[in-house]
Amino acid sequence: MHTVTVNLGAASYGIRIGTDVLAGVGEFVAGKFTKVLVVTQEKIFDMHGQSLVDGLKGNGVDFDTAIIPDGETSKSLREAEKIFTRAIEFGLDRKSAVIALGGGVVGDLAGFVAATFMRGIGLIQIPTTLLAQVDSSVGGKTAVNHPLGKNLIGAFHQPRAVFIDLNCLATLPEREIKSGLGEVVKYGVICDEKFFAYLESNAEKILQRDVKTLAHIVKRSCELKAEVVAADEREAGLRRILNFGHTLGHAVEEQTHYTTFRHGEAVAIGMVGAARISHELGKTSAANVQRLENLLRRFDMVTTCAGLEADKLYAVTLRDKKVIGGAVNWVLMCGFGYIEICTDVPESVVKKVFGGLTS
Repeated sequence: MHTVTVNLGAASYGIRIGTDVLAGVGEFVAGKFTKVLVVTQEKIFDMHGQSLVDGLKGNGVDFDTAIIPDGETSKSLREAEKIFTRAIEFGLDRKSAVIALGGGVVGDLAGFVAATFMRGIGLIQIPTTLLAQVDSSVGGKTAVNHPLGKNLIGAFHQPRAVFIDLNCLATLPEREIKSGLGEVVKYGVICDEKFFAYLESNAEKILQRDVKTLAHIVKRSCELKAEVVAADEREAGLRRILNFGHTLGHAVEEQTHYTTFRHGEAVAIGMVGAARISHELGKTSAANVQRLENLLRRFDMVTTCAGLEADKLYAVTLRDKKVIGGAVNWVLMCGFGYIEICTDVPESVVKKVFGGLTS
């Protein structure tokens, strides 16, 4: 098992990466928390819950479960209120914790509940999808959606620990693996060209779910995110580079009512859009844009959003949570490992690029 540390002083925590690690959660929790509430989804609990439950019972942990519906629409204040009710009925107190067992939706929603219940209680993240393992479970961002935008209501609330069981990846549908690869590719673009080259060289092994290869990309992705989060926990500067591809990606998700694209798929489209904007502004070469698009296609990822309207996508970006003073903070690529935040991207350039992606 590998452990990656997120260095945040007193709030530091470890990301434990390995196989068969779920049973160890009970030992970690025992004695630290009075009670724990496991937030999950029915299918996920059926596949992975027994190991977790056995570990909790074996260590004498008092726990209950809260099952939420599948889908992005579960990230809502309505579902959060249901979990609050369950927490109150079960008797959670300020020394209790929430365990998030599932993908990004579960992690974001459970994290939001942990951040706000009694002004903040403990949180343990157990991500079961590739996307959640490499991205949403690490860094302390929690949120629910609003009908007018994604992740507009939330809080920073760091977990006490993250447990990544690589065995969970064996049960994922192919589409979920590819969705997670959208965020994995992002790290290569924004932080580490050598990692990007590794993905290019090992694309087939990744798609074949070679365990050692998957272990490496999960570990390296977590290392890269941990470094960024440690340097800028609350997104005052550097951490904004993690939003590469997300401005357009979130707009695509909203305009398709969160039903057409997985999050990582929308991020892939968003990365192509951001890279093409970068090229239009003379910040990166056509070769760099093509290299990014080629890798996404090797992972069989959609890189366009035909049928959507460029004007409507643009309007959504203007109410993105990264907008400050009416200006969109565009995360643009200058090269692999070289990113720039721009607030003065002309509307004409954005709409031109969006038009090319939607036609």
